[in-house]
Amino acid sequence: MKKRTKKLLHLDPEPAVGFVALLRGVNVGRANRIAMADLRGAVERLGYTDVRTLLNSGNVLFRGTGGDAEASISSALADLGVVTRVIVLPVADLRAILAAHPFPGTATDPARLLVALFAGGAPPPRVAALAAQDWGADRMALVPHAAFLWCAGGILESAMLKAFTRAAADTATMRNWTTMTKLCGIEPQTE
Repeated sequence: MKKRTKKLLHLDPEPAVGFVALLRGVNVGRANRIAMADLRGAVERLGYTDVRTLLNSGNVLFRGTGGDAEASISSALADLGVVTRVIVLPVADLRAILAAHPFPGTATDPARLLVALFAGGAPPPRVAALAAQDWGADRMALVPHAAFLWCAGGILESAMLKAFTRAAADTATMRNWTTMTKLCGIEPQTE
């Protein structure tokens, strides 16, 4: 007769959570260049798991158990000669931000809809003042931790985007709707 043993269920006190790290201004021009394989390696050496990158612009998905991922990733990047702001948030929080999309039906081109995330969560007062302005066909809306920017005539032509970039300075990093939804595993649709 076989002896039955009871399987013990091991519960981690802090289970791993999916996070996204967004690096500001990486691989744009000649400054702050980093290969995505090197970026993945740096994040893995910090003890994070399931590390993946998306595109070549500093988008990292990983699993971890908390701690100050922004500071540790920033430090690891500085060791590689890349000095940049890193914004980290749980993927679930990014999904909640995207669910607050304020322009369904208006923002019809995902390449022209940008989502900016703010370091520390809150936009600087200069950005809040811009959101109250009339930008013609362009639109800007602030939601908790983020801003949505619809550049109706394209991102290169948008006076609103230029003003936002100056006002936000290095307090924010932005991606287009397609990239943000891919980071969340959501199909890239604007409605």
